[in-house]
Amino acid sequence: MATIAAPAAPIAERQPTDWATPAMRSRIAARYRAERNFRRLGAAALVIAASFLAFLLFTIVRDGWTGFQRTETRIDVQFDAATLGVDPAAVAGPQGQALLARADYQALLLKAAEQLGPADDTLSDAAWMELREALMEDPALLGKRASLWVPVRSSIDLLAKGKYDLAAPAESRGVTDREVSDWRWLDGKGRLRTGFNTTFLFGADSTEPELAGIGGAALGSLLTLIVTIAIAFPLGVFSAVWLEEFAPKGRLADIIELSINNLAAVPSIIFGLLGLAFFLNFAGMPRSAPLVGGITLALMIMPVIVIASRVAIKSVPPSIRDAALGIGASPIQVVFHHVLPLALPGIMTGTIIGIARALGETAPLLLIGMRAFVTDVPQGFTSPATVLPMQVFLWSDDVQRGFVEKTSAAIMVLMLVLIAMNSLAIYLRNRFERRW
Repeated sequence: MATIAAPAAPIAERQPTDWATPAMRSRIAARYRAERNFRRLGAAALVIAASFLAFLLFTIVRDGWTGFQRTETRIDVQFDAATLGVDPAAVAGPQGQALLARADYQALLLKAAEQLGPADDTLSDAAWMELREALMEDPALLGKRASLWVPVRSSIDLLAKGKYDLAAPAESRGVTDREVSDWRWLDGKGRLRTGFNTTFLFGADSTEPELAGIGGAALGSLLTLIVTIAIAFPLGVFSAVWLEEFAPKGRLADIIELSINNLAAVPSIIFGLLGLAFFLNFAGMPRSAPLVGGITLALMIMPVIVIASRVAIKSVPPSIRDAALGIGASPIQVVFHHVLPLALPGIMTGTIIGIARALGETAPLLLIGMRAFVTDVPQGFTSPATVLPMQVFLWSDDVQRGFVEKTSAAIMVLMLVLIAMNSLAIYLRNRFERRW
C-alpha cells in the first residue's frame, strides 16, 4: 500500500527589506564608498599616465626643437683660381662644372678661416661644401670676393643655443675654455647667426652633428613603405576576400585562419630573421635596400591587413549579397561591385594602422642591414638606405652631445608622421562608416 507523503512545511514569507536599519545604511554607505574609491583610482591612473606622457613629450620637444636650427658664421671668401687649382678658361668650357666639383675647396676654406683670428678652427670640417655649392651655382664668382655663411662646429653651435651650463666647473660642463672663448669672440664680432636648418630636413647622415640630416632616412622610409603597400595591401585584401567569401568551410580553412591569427602575434624580429635567411642569404638580394626591407615588413603586416579586412567584409549585411544575387549578379560581381566598396573604409583603416606599425619598426630592418651608415639619399629601391626609426637608433647610440638634439628632433618628425597616419585612419573610419 503506497504511503502518502506528509504535506510540505509552508515557506516562510520573506519580509520586505528595511532600508532604514543601521546595518543596511552601513552596507549602502560602504558600497557607495567603494564605488567612489574605484572612480578615484581610475582618475588617478589616468592622471599618472597623462603625466608620464606629458613629461616624455616635454623632454623630446625641449631637447629637439633646437635640432631644426643651425649656427653659422660669416666669412669673406676670395675665390682664387690658383688656390682652387682650376684654370679660369677651362671653367668656361663644357667641362666647367666637373672641374669646379673637383677643385680644392679645403685649401680655399683654410685660407678664408685666417680672418677669424683666434677662432680660426671653429668652422665645421665640411664647411668647404658650402663654398663648392656657391661657386657651382654661380661660376661668375671665380676670381671675386664674396661673403658667405658657413656652419660652425657642433660645440660652437651648442654654445650659441645655450646647451651648456657655463656656470658649472670646466671639467663637468662638456666644453673646453678655448671653445667658450672662441664662441664669445665670434658672438662679440657679430659673426654668428642661428637660423632654420634646411640640412637637417633634406640632408643625409653624417659623422658631424651640425651636418647630419634625416632627408636620406625619410626617403628610405618612403621607398620601403611603397614596397610594403604594393605587396601587403593586394595580397592581404584578396586573402581576406577568399577566406570570407569563397573558401569552403573545412579543415584547410581552419588551419589557414589559425595560422594568420598566430602570425599576427609573432614578434617582429622573427620576420627579420626570415628576411636575413631567405631574401639575403638564399635569394642574394641587396643588403640594406628598401626592396628587401619593404618585402620583410609586408610579410609582417599582411596578417594584420587580412584580419582587419575580414572584419570589414563581415560587417556588410548578408542582405546586400542576397539582393545582388537576386537580380542576377555573379558571386564575383557581388564581391567586387557591392561588398568590397562597402567594406573599403574598414579595410583602409586597418591598412593604415598596419603601415603605421611598419613605419615604426626597427628590429626586422636591423637584421637585414638597414642600420648602415649612408651619407647620401637613396637613388632607388635597390640602393643602400636606412629608415627614420633606425636613424633615431643610430644617433641615440652616438657619444657626441650634438646628436642628442638631432635624436629628439628626428623623434618629433617620426611622431608627427605617425600621428598624421593615425589621424587619417580615424578620419576615414568616421567619414565613411556605415551603420546597418
